[in-house]
Amino acid sequence: MEENRYPPPNEFRTGKIDLDSTMKLLEKLQMPFDFTHVKHVFKKTVDKRKAHTINIEDFRAIYRTIVHKPELREIFRAYSPNCKILDDTQLIEFLRKEQYETEACETTALEIILKYEPIEEVRKRRQMSFEGFIRYMSSEDCSIFKNNHRTVYQDMNHPLCDYFISSSHNTYLISDQLIGPSHLWGYTSALLKGCRCLEIDCWDGSNNEPVVYHGHTLTSKIPFHSVIQVIDKYAFVASDYPIVLSLENHCSPKQQEVMADYLESILGDKLLTSTTGDTVVTQLPSPEALKFKILVKNKKVGTIEESMLRRNLDSHGETGEISEFEIISDEDETDEKVPLYPKSDSSKRKSERRPSLPPRKKAKVKTKIAITLSDLVIYTKSEKFVSFEHSLANQKCYENNSIGEVRARKFVKHSAKEFVSHTSRFITRIYPKGTRTNSSNYNPQEFWNVGCQMVALNFQTPGVQMELQNGKFLDNGGCGYILKPEFLRNRNSTFTPHNVGRYSKPMSLSIRLISGHQLPPSNLSKTNKADPLVQIEIYGVPEDQVKKKSSVIKSNALSPRWDETFSFTVQVPELALIRFCVEDEISLVANEFLGQYTLPLLSLSKGYRNVPLLSKDGGNLEPASLFVHIWYY
Repeated sequence: MEENRYPPPNEFRTGKIDLDSTMKLLEKLQMPFDFTHVKHVFKKTVDKRKAHTINIEDFRAIYRTIVHKPELREIFRAYSPNCKILDDTQLIEFLRKEQYETEACETTALEIILKYEPIEEVRKRRQMSFEGFIRYMSSEDCSIFKNNHRTVYQDMNHPLCDYFISSSHNTYLISDQLIGPSHLWGYTSALLKGCRCLEIDCWDGSNNEPVVYHGHTLTSKIPFHSVIQVIDKYAFVASDYPIVLSLENHCSPKQQEVMADYLESILGDKLLTSTTGDTVVTQLPSPEALKFKILVKNKKVGTIEESMLRRNLDSHGETGEISEFEIISDEDETDEKVPLYPKSDSSKRKSERRPSLPPRKKAKVKTKIAITLSDLVIYTKSEKFVSFEHSLANQKCYENNSIGEVRARKFVKHSAKEFVSHTSRFITRIYPKGTRTNSSNYNPQEFWNVGCQMVALNFQTPGVQMELQNGKFLDNGGCGYILKPEFLRNRNSTFTPHNVGRYSKPMSLSIRLISGHQLPPSNLSKTNKADPLVQIEIYGVPEDQVKKKSSVIKSNALSPRWDETFSFTVQVPELALIRFCVEDEISLVANEFLGQYTLPLLSLSKGYRNVPLLSKDGGNLEPASLFVHIWYY
């Protein structure tokens, strides 16, 4: 810290400063800090002095302890001959050699100096002090996540089925699926996270007002029109790209008409009510073509062409009297939903003991679809999945399937090639099994591996599964659409997660875990201590799944130092995610979660990088971070 950067506060003029004033001055210096760590270092200082306040020299020592990382000093000295200043040419050399920024030039260096150097005289000389270097190395510009992946950079003109789409299950729930509350915050929260496929379970309500809740359970109910109002408000805050409203529709035709009216009156021009191009649809439109549009996913009567003709006739008052159609269909997601009070449960258990009996055929469900709602379904018609062969022969490009996780997992295991072929043609939604009454999640990776576009998770449930979801959709500017690798878009692909063939070039990855900075202290610690270790995990095709663990650093959450190198060979980097998880070793069999960060492998930046840490619910734990060096080829 430079003495002349800020005039000393009044407390320093008296030679005394307390903890509160220390915090305020650190804030003034614009360096993020963890209160627990500062409090602990301050206490150690005053205990030595046997006083309640500190002087200016004590403050400088505290500042250096909190902010000055020895590992950064080592790097700085390697490029600064006098160990005090980096000029622009030395900074360029560092950027090119260490950060692999091969196009770094005088302009790049000057931009960094002007942005991060806090001392005006040094800045004017086009130089960078160690203070500026610390700020730069701790910034988002030196994050492990590639800067150019923070905005939309992928081609958004492919058909919708060529993208992974951020998808939520039972979006209205914010707790469990039996007695928990339904809440509008579920929709607000999901939309603000960039979710592009929301689920709405619709049931008949009183006074001809449809309601949203988890049917046959004690979850609370919210009005359908309130859900649509919230979606209208927050639809395109986080992303410009289209939203799909996946309706789990249990309403009578009369209340379906009310739903259709709300969708049209509340969403207005945002609601997609006609095709974007030719009336005859042979290919799905792209996310780019559907920007700022909301699509309805529901059962539909007939084809798009028929509903376009019907709407056209309706606008001229030429339609007949028919307001609803009765279609015979198996229910999709309701097959795996578990009611709170299942009927004849004991007889079901008895039948489970007799495997020799032939399986009972599912009863066909007669569903009445209101024409007004049916005609709002354009490119996302819900179609019962029968088999891959049936879909190939009969399914239209705008017909989508929902498959439960248990059945989908069997397909991954036994029919992966056919599954990949299917998802290259048709949007496929995966949803959790009904027995997940506590809203737990499955591992989404196994379904991304076969190209499933809508892998729906319970967004309200923290855990590794949601960390993978959030990490994957950090990519492409967090817009909720990720272009699938070519081998999952190619209809003639023979790729499977179990036999990757030559579809991908393996990546050799080296990660040097250098240190940690202001890690969250252990919940068991009365001070700022923890015994941190780091797990580095790769999620991808089965061959790439691996976890490696660092050593444990005893009693140091402020500035643990590892200097350990981990090497990986990843067969299919296009599908891989990497997760850094920091834990406190409580015992040989139990660890406490301290923080994590997950991102796509292909979003890794090379060089010296900081890894920001997130809490279990995805919140930022700044300034907690890891410091690493990344290299791959």
